[in-house]
Amino acid sequence: MERTKEQEAELTGNEARLRELLVQGLSGDAAAYHHFLKALSAHLRAYFRRRIFQRPDEVEDLVQETLLAVHNQRHTYQSDQPLTAWVHAIARYKLIDLLRVRASREALTDPLDDELEVFATSDTDAAEARRDLNQLLASLPDRQRLPIVHVKLEGLSVVEVAQLTGMSESAIKVGVHRGLKALAAKIRGIHEN
Repeated sequence: MERTKEQEAELTGNEARLRELLVQGLSGDAAAYHHFLKALSAHLRAYFRRRIFQRPDEVEDLVQETLLAVHNQRHTYQSDQPLTAWVHAIARYKLIDLLRVRASREALTDPLDDELEVFATSDTDAAEARRDLNQLLASLPDRQRLPIVHVKLEGLSVVEVAQLTGMSESAIKVGVHRGLKALAAKIRGIHEN
C-alpha cells in the first residue's frame, strides 16, 4: 500500500517530534519525557492493533511492557539513529514474547505425546540464534545493516526505510542485497572453520 506525500510528511514529522521529546527527556526535561511516553503510547497502540487485531485485550499489556522496556533501555538509544526503528525492534521482541507465551499455554492444554519433539529442543535456541544474528549484523557497516534490519526483519517498505535513514531507495535496495551477500559469506566462513 503506497502512502501519499501527506502521510509520508506526517510520518517524518512524528519521527522528528518523538525523537526531539526523547532527547529533551534524556537531558533532564521531565515534562518532555512525559509527553514522549504519552505520544509513544498512542503510536504503539496502533502498531500492536495492526498486528494482533484478534486479541485487543492484549494490546494494552504489550504497550505497557514496551514502554517499560523503552524506559529501561533509553540509555542505549543513539540519537543519530531513527527512533521508531529502535522502538519497533523492542516492540517486536515483546510481541514475539507474547506469542511464545501464548503458544506455550496452548501447548499445556494439548495432550502429551511421546513422539513430540518438544523436549528435544532447547529453550535457548531462539535466544542463541538472536544473539548470533545480532553479532553478524553488528559486523556490517550501517549502510548494509540498517536496510536489512528495517526491510527484512521489521518488514518496513523500501520507501519507509529511505525516509527513516535518509538514504535513497536505491541505496536501501543495494544495501539489502550487499548486506545479505556479506552475511552469507560470513556464515560460510564460520562453517568452513
